[in-house]
Amino acid sequence: MGDITQQPGRLRPAPENFLSEDQVKAVAAGRRDFLRKSFLAAGAAMAAPLAARAGEGDPNILNLPAWSTSLGQPVATHPYGMPSKFESQLVRRESPGLARVGGASVSFAPLQGLFGIITPSGLHFERHHQGWQDVDPTRHRLMINGSDDSLLRKPKVYTMDELMRLPSVSRIHFIECGANTGLEWGNVAVPTVQYTHGMLSCSEFTGVPLKTLLEDCGVDYRKARYVLAEGADGSSMTRTIPMEMVESGEVFVAYGQNGEMLRPENGYPLRLVVPGVQGVSWVKWLRRIEVGDMPYATKDEAVHYIDLLPNGLHRQYSSIQEAKSVITTPSGGQTLVEKGFFNVSGLAWSGRGRIKQVDVSFDGGLNWQTARLEGPIQNKALTRFNINWVWDGKPAILQSRATDETGYVQPGYGQLRKVRGTKSIYHNNAIQSWKVVESGEVTNVQVL
Repeated sequence: MGDITQQPGRLRPAPENFLSEDQVKAVAAGRRDFLRKSFLAAGAAMAAPLAARAGEGDPNILNLPAWSTSLGQPVATHPYGMPSKFESQLVRRESPGLARVGGASVSFAPLQGLFGIITPSGLHFERHHQGWQDVDPTRHRLMINGSDDSLLRKPKVYTMDELMRLPSVSRIHFIECGANTGLEWGNVAVPTVQYTHGMLSCSEFTGVPLKTLLEDCGVDYRKARYVLAEGADGSSMTRTIPMEMVESGEVFVAYGQNGEMLRPENGYPLRLVVPGVQGVSWVKWLRRIEVGDMPYATKDEAVHYIDLLPNGLHRQYSSIQEAKSVITTPSGGQTLVEKGFFNVSGLAWSGRGRIKQVDVSFDGGLNWQTARLEGPIQNKALTRFNINWVWDGKPAILQSRATDETGYVQPGYGQLRKVRGTKSIYHNNAIQSWKVVESGEVTNVQVL
């Protein structure tokens, strides 16, 4: 463990928006020689603020700044509060070259700059299949029907007002795109944690259990063993959900997120919440639930969001997001400016329940130390972990390894590739490695 009494080291943030579209393509093709130069150029302007340290004779202590000697802004200057102008670089970003059409692309959450476990709604990652819409809630409807009359006695259509008058639940859950970390299956492809793991967010969602609605419509659980969720966007996203998840009470239709209504990019005014399951099943702009007696094998579960195995076969309906973790600081693109004490921090999560333990290695997996889990430790939610580390200026490789309450241990790349190969896209939960060199630069590497 690091000694907290030692002089604290300084960390330079990652210049997240430093790659052009052509450079991203070059990285994906395995040409990464220019990365260091790009980081240095993008980070040069960020170095100056770190040069001064508060102490004896510091003018920022001795002289009162303007904001201490003048009248501040009145209340409600911004009726809806906004972040400080000094935090303008902390934004979600689209990876250049990832998709040809912005309406069917991804924006990544800036995990490297977040605290705790809740993702601010304005920084929640986006994944759209035909762009997002700002839907009029007075015209939005949720229809519940059956594929056969015997499965559901009373098909119904609910308005938003009717849904919001029903007894509600509020729960904290993570949501992760099935393709999160997907670019890394074959080799290192992107430089920072925003791009390696940023299709991940965690919020408090509020809504009505789907079980409540199905029972209001007279569902026959003996015959109805699946539900089909359909969105109101242009892609008409549809996903099959096993009825066992619904009967447990976990699945709910949400209208609230982090204490307010959903944001349009996150499915306003209604989305499905399916804890522990890949994000594509959390259907946004939810307009219809159909109950059936078999999986529906829709386009996005028969052709996409399936796992390519080394023998050429595909595995379907592997929706659960297995235990995974990542160190967010220090992480790729950041720079340790000087030796000393650092608080190493990161996130862990599992689609099968609570995180039980996170171990951290500073030597590429040769030795492991148990990190501190910061509460609350919730079911199928992000868990924040921290561990003390004193950097002595020598090379290091930082890793984290999560274990969930089922006993499942996050695998390394060597273990995962023995089973899954290197040609897949989805459900990459391998251990992430960050290499620290003598200069303090932190880069993305893979350890087998």
